[in-house]
Amino acid sequence: MKVLISGDRGYIGAVLAPLFLQAGHEVVGLDAGWYDGCDFGPYRLDYESRTGDIRYQTPEDLRGFDAVVHLAAISNDPIGHLNPETTFSVNAHGAAHLAEVARTAGVGRFLFSSSCSLYGAAGDAAVTEESATNPVTPYGESKILAEQLIAKLADESFSPAYLRNATAYGASPRLRTDIVVNNLCAGAQRSGEVRLASDGTAWRPLVHIEDISRAFLAVLEADREVMHDQAFNIGRDEDVMQVRAIAEAVAARYDAPVTFAAGAGADTRDYRVSFAKASEQLPAFRPQWTVPLGIEQLAGQMAAYGVEIERFTRLHQIQRLTDGGRLDELLRWR
Repeated sequence: MKVLISGDRGYIGAVLAPLFLQAGHEVVGLDAGWYDGCDFGPYRLDYESRTGDIRYQTPEDLRGFDAVVHLAAISNDPIGHLNPETTFSVNAHGAAHLAEVARTAGVGRFLFSSSCSLYGAAGDAAVTEESATNPVTPYGESKILAEQLIAKLADESFSPAYLRNATAYGASPRLRTDIVVNNLCAGAQRSGEVRLASDGTAWRPLVHIEDISRAFLAVLEADREVMHDQAFNIGRDEDVMQVRAIAEAVAARYDAPVTFAAGAGADTRDYRVSFAKASEQLPAFRPQWTVPLGIEQLAGQMAAYGVEIERFTRLHQIQRLTDGGRLDELLRWR
């Protein structure tokens, strides 16, 4: 297929686009370029990658594509809190706009990168795609609204799907150090300790970014009746872990102590997730990474390339661009 990947120069996109190319698909990227230059090791583009804002794409921009993989977003809770209006502008209304122009342009499939964050404070039971949502951040709220708006566009010729990814981890040419596994590894690499900002009791579902990429490929290539207007939790049941257990795994790899920041308390983002639906309905999707393997991958690459935590923290990069007058309050290039 000919596939447009929005956010192709981001953390997941930099891994997903090469995987799609390897699978034989024709790839064109679309990225705002917020993180250009925030490279971790070698980074190269072997395909066309356009620079543009998803909020201003037209049907003509999407003519000729068979599918859109929509990754582009304000990618985490700290940036979401910075300006919730901007988060909804990009993550919800921007996503819905891209879906609408894709449908108008005759694109058949629209794969939306959603998040298990929309489950929020979910209690002790493992939530499924049918469970109630209870987001505790603007980021999680924006993902729910995006799914609702995109679902209204589904018809006999336009098939959206919503991949609710667990918390991502793993190495990428566009590394992030503001997600839990990566952050703990970066801290251990830099300071020799595994430092927790919370009490570590909250549960997190985890998934490697290569496995997220494989899930998108499986949905792209699935029969229409399997994926049409469907949500899928993406991850492994074995990798639903308490944050303290993640810290202990990192500590074991680095032979480092686990410490707690002053005032570390409970995290309201606390949820366990079932991944049975994806396992049963997407036989082509079989996760290949475990958390210990991911920690080993990160440790090896951080040792080889070094790690600048602020450089790979999305909030710091966004603030640098806005403080420098390059982005406005809605994160549009000036």
